Amino acid sequence: MPRVTKTTRIRLRPADTSKVPFWGQMAIGGLWVAYTLFLIYSNTGVQDYHFLHYVFLVFSLVYIGYVLVHNAPIFGTQSYLEFTPGYIVHKSGLFRPKQVFAAETIEALDLLPMQLRLRLRSNDLYTLSLREVKGPKRRERFRGEIRQFAAQYNIPLNETAPQPRR
Repeated sequence: MPRVTKTTRIRLRPADTSKVPFWGQMAIGGLWVAYTLFLIYSNTGVQDYHFLHYVFLVFSLVYIGYVLVHNAPIFGTQSYLEFTPGYIVHKSGLFRPKQVFAAETIEALDLLPMQLRLRLRSNDLYTLSLREVKGPKRRERFRGEIRQFAAQYNIPLNETAPQPRR
């Protein structure tokens, strides 16, 4: 009988580290495209460096594509936390590498109200923000997966309950 492996993937919000919000970036890219198309169709600078309008148009479209790919799930889930047999995998975006944590290298897990800390046997500490986990149901599912992972691999879990809001 084939062995069934259980994998759970929890989708995360894209890490919004930019100073300009998504729609602002899209507006900037749209203005660049509109301006460049206006220059192309108005025939200003035809004698000079008219080809630069096309180069700028291509760069503007590449910028819009980059913003879309980085912020929207066009090519599937880009930011996720995955629980596989023996590993916790964290991927924080399409252009960022995966962080893989093997169960035998994890010394302890600290589950705080808005973050998960992984203490490794090599004395490294990795902090994963739970603000990226969308919604209370998904956050509770995440907490359940952490508890199950810790129990399955005998990893000490230090859990701090969230403080009630006043």
